[in-house]
Amino acid sequence: MRKKVAPLMLTAVLLSLVWLPACKSTSPEELKNSVEIVDIETKWVAKAYQPWPPKLILVPAISFRVKNVSSKPLNYLNFNAIFKFKDEKENLGDNFLAAIRKEPVLPGEMSPVITLKSNFGVEGKTLASFKDNPQWRPVVCRLFIQSKGSPHIFLGEYDISRTIDFKEPEPVGMEKKQGQKNP
Repeated sequence: MRKKVAPLMLTAVLLSLVWLPACKSTSPEELKNSVEIVDIETKWVAKAYQPWPPKLILVPAISFRVKNVSSKPLNYLNFNAIFKFKDEKENLGDNFLAAIRKEPVLPGEMSPVITLKSNFGVEGKTLASFKDNPQWRPVVCRLFIQSKGSPHIFLGEYDISRTIDFKEPEPVGMEKKQGQKNP
């Protein structure tokens, strides 16, 4: 019986020696020094829209790409964006995204565009109503990265631009026929 246990124990020990280094978490310094955030774009996007009764909810969003500036492939990267009104302590909203999974970002390469949108925003009736909406105030995004069990590491704070990436659809059935005058 002892002869059967020894090979099983030896196999288990060897497998654990191979598996444990693969589970090692990345140090915060190593992770922060291996990524560069590039092609940053901030804007407001529509979360909800209904033409009647008029309602439009805009949320802040940030888009970027990750450049791998290390000598190892980057995989299993998670991002957390915390959106808040500028000079306020309370969060407006947030977004967590498990962004880079199956396809690693190889050294010197860049990831596809990653977009994080706040889950809460500002409500108005139409696009024009946001121009004078007192709730539509300056917002900042605090961006964090995390990988393989590492703590969340602060990457930077970005101002959200006042650009709105949304167009209201044209009214239906309002086209003029040729030769017809408005009443």
